[in-house]
Amino acid sequence: MSRPDLEADAYRSTIERVTADGAVRWTAGDRDSAPVLSPDGRSLAFLRSVDDEHGAAHPQLAVAPVDGGEARVVTALPLGAGSPVWSPDSTRVAVTARFPEPGRSGTAVPGGDRRPAPSAEAPRLITRLDFHVDGTGYLLDKPQQLVVVDVTDRAASPVDTALTSAPCSLAAPAWYPEGDALLVVAPRDLGERETHDDDLYRVDATDGTISLAVRTEGSVSSSTIAVDGSIHYVGASHLDGRLVGEPEGLWSVTDGAAPVRRTARETVDVASAPVLHGDDVLVSVLDRGTVTVRRVPAGTTTALQLDELPTVLGGHVVVSGFDVDGDVLVATAATTDSPGEVHVVDLTSGTDDAAILTDFAAPLRDHAAAPGVRRIEELTGTSADGTPVHGWVVLPEGDGPHPVLRVVHGGPFGQDTWAFFDEAQVYASAGYAVVIGNPRGSGGYGLEHGRAVIGAMGTVDVDDVLALLDAALERPDLDASRVGIMGGSYGGFMTSWVAAHHGDRFVAAWSERAVNAWDSFAGSSDIGWFFADAYVGADPEEQRRRSPLTYADQVTIPFMVAHSEEDWRCPIEQGQRQFVALKRAGVDASFLVFPGEGHELSRSGRPWHRVQRFEHVLAWWAKHLPVTPVA
Repeated sequence: MSRPDLEADAYRSTIERVTADGAVRWTAGDRDSAPVLSPDGRSLAFLRSVDDEHGAAHPQLAVAPVDGGEARVVTALPLGAGSPVWSPDSTRVAVTARFPEPGRSGTAVPGGDRRPAPSAEAPRLITRLDFHVDGTGYLLDKPQQLVVVDVTDRAASPVDTALTSAPCSLAAPAWYPEGDALLVVAPRDLGERETHDDDLYRVDATDGTISLAVRTEGSVSSSTIAVDGSIHYVGASHLDGRLVGEPEGLWSVTDGAAPVRRTARETVDVASAPVLHGDDVLVSVLDRGTVTVRRVPAGTTTALQLDELPTVLGGHVVVSGFDVDGDVLVATAATTDSPGEVHVVDLTSGTDDAAILTDFAAPLRDHAAAPGVRRIEELTGTSADGTPVHGWVVLPEGDGPHPVLRVVHGGPFGQDTWAFFDEAQVYASAGYAVVIGNPRGSGGYGLEHGRAVIGAMGTVDVDDVLALLDAALERPDLDASRVGIMGGSYGGFMTSWVAAHHGDRFVAAWSERAVNAWDSFAGSSDIGWFFADAYVGADPEEQRRRSPLTYADQVTIPFMVAHSEEDWRCPIEQGQRQFVALKRAGVDASFLVFPGEGHELSRSGRPWHRVQRFEHVLAWWAKHLPVTPVA
């Protein structure tokens, strides 16, 4: 359970034990996370944020007895540990961890005790394109390795070294049933060159020797290994060179044969790691604004379509995680009126009916300042070429007619959902009807829908965004004369584009962490070296035609450019260029800059920055789109 602490400007997270009687706190720390029970049920592994000798906090692996007793912190890794994975015999725990070069990331320089500040570190000699990523920073001087900790020796010193010394980063470890090795995800040929392809590698649990286990057809996100040695993994195919809008599927490998895709590429987009139930495999899948748990039956010889996968946990839910113990599935899932509750399904019942064991959202419903979660209603529009567009409107209290905000999601291969959405709830609580939905380019509606904007950004996606808005504005409780548009990342791109080409439909715009110019994005973004070519193409003239910056002088409505200083996904130059172009064109434009934040500000930025962002958003709309019309 994670909560913002505004007084400390930090997040507090606790581990709670959920039973049929509700939830009770289980561990004592207020910065604990990622709990995993051992296979024998006797121990709990989790991450505990620990301040090192220099005051830097890093999540370290901790282990505690289930029947009571103090937790032991069993690692002292320089940049902390990733989520724990128990060995089958409950004696060892595997984690991944980044190991920086000496003299970087707060470590001492070689041969001394001096620990240079980030601005005083030695220069980096970069020879590859895949050298950095938003939220993590530079990658090549702190590869992620595999760490295995024997937790049976209570007197052992915390582990601070890795089992492996691979020339690349390793991820997503899974134990072999015998406990003698682990399966990890690594870039093809162990990262010898830039690649978008991953393979699965076997790591000997004793000496760290790495060998190829499965050559895949593209990327991999997670895997599991059955008792019979068969490997099941979630990943995407790159055989045709497609790197964007590509849904992940379930693949299986038996007896060392080539991987076989078990779910259809055309209709199934897998969102989770595979979980075994008997001989079947359970996965969660995106489907029209939901994330449900589906069963992939054993023995299938063809890739199954979405409607051929039995539903295990369904309805208007967005599952964020699940696991199985015997014939019981436990999941965390968001619904229309809760950001997340614990759901339990009896897998022998033959239905997808779930019992909900928690009510964490009760304070949201009972908050004195804004009682009640705002209602969400489904919408369907029809685009200019007849394509249906699916979405929702989140409604404020009262009869209206309400002012409207058209909020466009990022991605583009993401999705708005049925789930409680904090931003929509905040805006609806302030008196705005919020229209959200999934134009072409979004996930969850099949391959063709997701790939429709490749080479066509600013065309059918714009048609869909406006068509869904038109469907909402047919409602008598919405005011078609008072509409604003806003969005972040790809949604920021769409906001900038729509403001230039359809600005007469809106009173103002808020464009956040946006792509505004494909030419500079291609060279400055952490993903720009492939993403721009994949979606727009490499032709400079086409990049110019598809850039909102090109049309900034066509904007006539008030325009907010919001950006974070340390955004490496859509670097701040994208916001700077747009703001300057707008001001030079005489637009009533403002530039809101958040220091120390990256691309994920609105989701995981510092608590006070997130509050301040909401304050600025509401102040902007109160000025340009007041809830009560000015006479």
